[in-house]
Amino acid sequence: MTAQGPGISGLSRPELWSLPAYNAGVPEDVVKRRYQLSRVTRLASNENPLGPSPQALAALRNWTEQLHRYPDPACLALRKLLQEHTGVDAGRIAIGNGSEDIIQSLCLAVLSPGDRVLTPAPSFGLHEIFPRMMGAQVEKVRVSTAFTYDLSAWTTALRTPVKMVMFSTPSNPVGCILNREELTALVAAAPEDSLLVVDEAYFEYAQGPDYPDSIAVLAAQARPWMVLRTLSKAYGLAGLRIGYAIASDPDLVGLLDRVRTPFNINGAAQAAAMAALLDPGHLQTVVSVCRKQRASLAHALGDLEARGHFGLRLAPSHGNFLFLDTARSSSAVAEALMQRGVIAKPWRELGFDTFLRVTVGTADDSGHFLSALAPSLAAIATTDAG
Repeated sequence: MTAQGPGISGLSRPELWSLPAYNAGVPEDVVKRRYQLSRVTRLASNENPLGPSPQALAALRNWTEQLHRYPDPACLALRKLLQEHTGVDAGRIAIGNGSEDIIQSLCLAVLSPGDRVLTPAPSFGLHEIFPRMMGAQVEKVRVSTAFTYDLSAWTTALRTPVKMVMFSTPSNPVGCILNREELTALVAAAPEDSLLVVDEAYFEYAQGPDYPDSIAVLAAQARPWMVLRTLSKAYGLAGLRIGYAIASDPDLVGLLDRVRTPFNINGAAQAAAMAALLDPGHLQTVVSVCRKQRASLAHALGDLEARGHFGLRLAPSHGNFLFLDTARSSSAVAEALMQRGVIAKPWRELGFDTFLRVTVGTADDSGHFLSALAPSLAAIATTDAG
């Protein structure tokens, strides 16, 4: 007779059962098979449609002879290159299996049950999931009706002790940014012992006169901080999973080293990342094409609304995506789009479940999306209409 144990639920941490699921999207092949389609356009994951630098591809081909070797666990060569790239000492640079790996490590290292974490609404799902995994209490500050950071609401929320303040700029999924004055004000309003985490996954797309040097702003004050960046988006290395972070102090990087796996960055990712960083021309092309297509798609959506009166509202964006209020269930719209061969991301966060996040792809991608969107919207009643 086999002894009866406590069951899986009895073994787990209690926080796990209430965690929201991360919406990772539907694979292209699944959509093709489900709807018997020959063409599917992926606009759900903010991928770079131009792909990585040719130099990164060449580095990958050359690296295959090292497949039998363990990678450098400290990523010394990559961190040295990032030191040259950012002007920050390599000891203050952490490397992750995507920037989400760094978010998880931060939460593992810093948060305890009952700690308060402040993040925006809507927000990147893992900014909520990983803190809650550790038993922290996540409080969200909603964007303004103009789809901007509401500094007054943030200032009020920051009057209460908070262990970690985590936000993205450009915001994922909204696309808004904090200018230098706004970022400085938000940082100054935080309690002196708060850890400030600025997620800049899309900062390459936003760089310009209105976009501040967050590292300089954060370095001018005494609170501990970390800026997150990734090579998944503008650099086109999403499939390899590699990101990095710049910290206020080497000791903060040391905390992450205590909780990460020893070989968390594979050798292929390290080789491709270094090659990609050494090809600024490709990055400039990617950003230029995205900005042009983003403006074109936003204009086309405005024309679609003027013609069809669907109730669409569009948030201004500084990223490689648009946040679109469809005035209908975004899950229903996303399903209708998939039937027509377009994968977009329905936002399921409370209060924003009529929104789609749509990647800015090529002109052909945008044309496919627009041709599928109008009939998808027409087939679904608005939320107000019930």
